[in-house]
Amino acid sequence: MKIISNSETETINEGEKLGRQLKAGAVVALYGELGAGKTAFTAGIAAGLGIRAIVSSPTFTIVNEYPGKIPLFHFDMYRLESERELFDIGWDDYLDRGGVCVVEWSEKVPGIITADTITVKLEYLGENSRSIKMLNLSSAGEK
Repeated sequence: MKIISNSETETINEGEKLGRQLKAGAVVALYGELGAGKTAFTAGIAAGLGIRAIVSSPTFTIVNEYPGKIPLFHFDMYRLESERELFDIGWDDYLDRGGVCVVEWSEKVPGIITADTITVKLEYLGENSRSIKMLNLSSAGEK
């Protein structure tokens, strides 16, 4: 499915639609350059999960946790030097905690991508426009 977003609000809204479909154990891999809308899309996923927190990029902390009926674990792999670092911070433990894992800069950790991973590719088209391409949406359900 491919969507053109014409504002940050529309990008958030598309993330929210996906968030309403996600079940515990879902992994969402986000791809896109700086400014493509990954964090805005994640804020929408949080809203769709019923999380009311302000979502910010975990670039310096690697992961932000947002509690909820289904918690959200928001990862940013931008600063990782190797995929091994993700496993060192407990990736497997996060998968076992019954939340949704959203991973920005997924291209840096290809080993976490499985057949069940939902892939979202965001592309900067202009100051306010983004292309949002979602793949493997059938995996949004319970694992």
